[in-house]
Amino acid sequence: MYLLLRLLINAGALWAATQFVSGISFTGDIPRFLVVALVFGLLNALVRPILLLLSFPLLILTLGLFTFVLNAVILMLLGAMSDALGLGFHVAGFVPAFVGALIVTVVSFVLSIFAKPSNDRRTVIVKHS
Repeated sequence: MYLLLRLLINAGALWAATQFVSGISFTGDIPRFLVVALVFGLLNALVRPILLLLSFPLLILTLGLFTFVLNAVILMLLGAMSDALGLGFHVAGFVPAFVGALIVTVVSFVLSIFAKPSNDRRTVIVKHS
């Protein structure tokens, strides 16, 4: 259930990027867009840790701000993979990818706040005397 929720959050964040950034576009139907969101999730799970490790000195030097550049690279990679697979998601260049990555990050963060699992129950210990 959690993976499906993350897929929908990624899809919502990517949709927001296609709506607000002129250099990011999608042509296709909803199932195809969910495949794009799945590929995005796989890139974040597989490629992003490698990029973080390789750019660790830059992350330290920029106090983590280089993460935005890495997010743009992931979005550009998604556009390239989508073009290769014929999924219909296009990223026009680095600047649209950078702005789109900012939007994807913010929207994903906000949607994740609202989608917290409801089973977060805290155990209350009552001491009887």
